[in-house]
Amino acid sequence: MASVETAAEHERILREIESTDTNCIGPTLRSVYDGQEHGLFMEKLDVRIRNHDREIEKMCNHHFQGFVDSITELLKVRGEAQKLKSQVTETNGRLQDDGKELMGSMEELQKCRVQQRNIASTIDKLSHCLPVLEMYSRLQEQMRAKRYYPALRTLELLEHTCLPRAGQYRFCSIMAENIPMLRTQIRDTAMTQLRDFLESIRKHSDKIGETAIRQAQMQRSLDTQPRAPIGRRSRKEAAAAAADGGGQRGSPVSEQDSGILDVEDEEDDEVPGAQDLVDFSPVYRCLHIYTVLGLRDVFENYYRKQRRKQARLVLQPHSNMHETLEGYRRYFNQIVGFFVVEDHVLHTTQGLVNRAYVEELWELALSKLIAALRTHSSYCDNPDLVLDLKNLIVLFADTLQGYGFPVSQLFDMLLEMREQYGEILLKRWNVTFRQVLDQDNFSPIPVSTEEEYKHYTAQFPLQDPELDKLPFPKKLPFSEFVPKVYCQLKEFIYACLKYSEDLHLSSTEVDDMIRKSTNLLLTRTLSHCLQYAIKKKNVGLAELVQVIINTTHLEQSCHFLEEFISNITNVPPDSANATKLYGTSTFKDARHAAEAEIYTNLNAKIDQFLQLANYDWMAAAPGGGALEASDYLVDLIAFLKSTFSVFTNLPGKVAQTACMSACKHISTSLTELLLDPEVRQISIGALHQLNADVQECEGFARAGPVAGFQGDTLLLAFSDLRQLLELFTQWDWSAYLADYGKPSCKYLRVNPHTALVLLEK
Repeated sequence: MASVETAAEHERILREIESTDTNCIGPTLRSVYDGQEHGLFMEKLDVRIRNHDREIEKMCNHHFQGFVDSITELLKVRGEAQKLKSQVTETNGRLQDDGKELMGSMEELQKCRVQQRNIASTIDKLSHCLPVLEMYSRLQEQMRAKRYYPALRTLELLEHTCLPRAGQYRFCSIMAENIPMLRTQIRDTAMTQLRDFLESIRKHSDKIGETAIRQAQMQRSLDTQPRAPIGRRSRKEAAAAAADGGGQRGSPVSEQDSGILDVEDEEDDEVPGAQDLVDFSPVYRCLHIYTVLGLRDVFENYYRKQRRKQARLVLQPHSNMHETLEGYRRYFNQIVGFFVVEDHVLHTTQGLVNRAYVEELWELALSKLIAALRTHSSYCDNPDLVLDLKNLIVLFADTLQGYGFPVSQLFDMLLEMREQYGEILLKRWNVTFRQVLDQDNFSPIPVSTEEEYKHYTAQFPLQDPELDKLPFPKKLPFSEFVPKVYCQLKEFIYACLKYSEDLHLSSTEVDDMIRKSTNLLLTRTLSHCLQYAIKKKNVGLAELVQVIINTTHLEQSCHFLEEFISNITNVPPDSANATKLYGTSTFKDARHAAEAEIYTNLNAKIDQFLQLANYDWMAAAPGGGALEASDYLVDLIAFLKSTFSVFTNLPGKVAQTACMSACKHISTSLTELLLDPEVRQISIGALHQLNADVQECEGFARAGPVAGFQGDTLLLAFSDLRQLLELFTQWDWSAYLADYGKPSCKYLRVNPHTALVLLEK
């Protein structure tokens, strides 16, 4: 069985050797030698070789005769070939001789054709090269003329159209190498012009803003008739000029240098607009150039970045801006100039700046502007400067509002500044009121002629029919303080009204604002000044009396102030939301303070006289003659009489209260003298002297120094002391002790403790 398999394997290997390329026979033979039967395989190989040799021999024997016949025929053909060769050689010789002339003509024709082709090729190349040279020459002229936008267009045409047609020439290669440099030169030059433009408008933004504000101010003063904008083209015209300008040159605007245009030679009085003051061509030119170069985003980012930097510089105020109005005006002009330029660029370019970018800048400007104004205005203590600043801010806001910028925050800030303005006014009027008080002589105003009388009644609404009937010369009841203060109150109201103008407030809001400020002036400033005048040292009773008279007349004039405010604000004083003036309460409080000061000063004067009392507490009992009052008391009574004679112009209640207070104070002080712990013994003689003094006081009380007392009301001030003295001088202890505690007791006002202390002495 193993031998059969070996034989089959050898057969397969032999077939593979016969059918396989000799280069790949190595693996087959290796398989033979790997086995153990290679001897047997060699035998089979020899057998196979012998078989193939027999087949080859059979094949050769079969075709031998045909081969012999083919050789015989070939030998015959060789002879014929020799003959044919000789004939061909002979024919070729004759042909060569006959074609020499023709070949010469053909060569000449070939040369002519080559020349003709070269000429045509040269003409074709020149037709492509000449436009290149002409265009390059035009490019150089445009570069020399600084017409960079047409030059860039020419450069684009040269690079993408003309040079590819011209072919590969050295001058074309040089031109192609120069194109990037020329493009860079154009880009850098345009950027340089843009930088010059940005620097120029930064320097001249003050002038641009001043012109825009002046234009807005003139438009505010125009009549309601429709008129064309002063010295300014409409934005549509400006946009059309920006889009269509340049004409055949292909430039968006004229190719003039950047900067501020000279408009001072205009003969008319028109106020030029921003586009008349500023040549925006560098912006448009640079925008178009960068757009053609595919760098529009780069240009937009650069422009916006630079303008943001300029905005921060413009919004940075000078440290001494608050000192003068001119500093504020220059600051506002720069800001207006900046945003007028941005507004013009927004409306005359397509996407260089957009509304969101401008609004972002405006929000930044508003925040910094309001912060700067709050800081610098806080240093101001001049109400005129604050008022001028307010008017300047209103004009600034109206100008930018005309360009579409929201300005409500500025008006809110103006309302905040209104509080500061009010405080500054209060400080100024505080000084004014004090000066009026210091300069006042606290005496009724003498009037000798009708003109003088009308002069004072025009300043102060005096309504006194009885005074009108009196002949000249006569005296007004109040001092110079009253008309001056009344006029100053009106001046303060006018000052408040001036600030409220142009703030877009309703009449009710203006009225409420004025009334609140006036209330502050009355309740705080004027009230403090009156208190200062009343409480200051060395103020006399006559001055205090005049203060009461003055405040009484000012109190009566409060309703005239109400009417005055209503007339200038056109708001009825009895409207539901109208704030009432606190003048009545202010003047009442001042009058009450003056009254209290009168009582205090009068008692102080009485104490000064009482300090002169020098009683001999151990004096002997008097003889039969009547005792005279002490000298100090006589002087005191004389002083009181002269003092109360001045009180005739005071309200009756005030004079009565002052008189009663003085009598009570005298009675109390004399009682205190009796009960003084340092006085250890008192004789009956001393009590009789004190009784004589009390009688002098009672005589003063009976004389009625002040009108209005009923009966002996004023004597009640001395009743306690009178009963005490009668008890001791009459030594009526039996009646005192018998009726003690009864309502009908003669000595009902005698205090037992006081009587006991005096009895011990």
